[in-house]
Amino acid sequence: MTLPRRRVRRIPLNAAAVVTVVVCLFPVYWMVSTAFKPSRDIQSAEPRLVPYTWTLDHFRRAVQADGFELFWRNSILVTLGAVVLSLVVALGASFAVARLRWRGRRQFMLLVFVAQMAPWESLIIPVYIISRDTDMLDRLPTLTLVYFMITLPFTIVVLRGFLATIPPELEEAAQVDGCTRTGAFVKVALPLLAPGLMATSLFGFITAWNEFAYANFLIIKQQDNRTLPVWLSSFQNTFGTDWGATMAASTLFALPALVIFLLLQRHVTSGFAAGAVKG
Repeated sequence: MTLPRRRVRRIPLNAAAVVTVVVCLFPVYWMVSTAFKPSRDIQSAEPRLVPYTWTLDHFRRAVQADGFELFWRNSILVTLGAVVLSLVVALGASFAVARLRWRGRRQFMLLVFVAQMAPWESLIIPVYIISRDTDMLDRLPTLTLVYFMITLPFTIVVLRGFLATIPPELEEAAQVDGCTRTGAFVKVALPLLAPGLMATSLFGFITAWNEFAYANFLIIKQQDNRTLPVWLSSFQNTFGTDWGATMAASTLFALPALVIFLLLQRHVTSGFAAGAVKG
């Protein structure tokens, strides 16, 4: 019995998809498996894909490390602050671009795209100089503003594309029924923007949560204001790197983003797809 031609044609695509998934997920699997391996197995000359023995000692050392709770709090405050700020500002900007007609609208979106394309690392020195001259070094609000600046262009682009797919007649009908323009947007368009808001929120969360360079350069003296990515480097010392504790801490560090992605996966996928329909 021969396979249909459509299935035969899909075999190379399915094989490529499987290879891609394996290549992307293997480092994550290796990180998690290393976190559960005893130290003697981590340093073994013969690496093992599956640990023969399992241990929680590395997780215990990671949780008991200095600043664990403090750095978690800092990361949560900075990340949530940046996400909320970018959503509020991007909502107003995307509404102005998608619904209003004003001179310079195209130029504004061009500048947003340029800001999105600029590499973040190229801005470290200017941001450091500005923070130093304004006495904003070693402060969590500075990191919040930097992450807000990084995530804002992408948030505007996605929300503007998503808002363009919502017929303006829905808001006009609400205005006929007595709503103000703002009230019509809040009651009609905003609920329909939920997938786009979730997609951009997830992007902003992951970006701010994982960022290391700015947190390392802008928080120098006040060690208590550092975030989790910088804390991960504390497992290195003059005697080497505690790989077990580092992998355990990295596993704990990756859990919040993974949980949020799994909870919002369906909405995030539809949000990105809808936001790419119209530009």
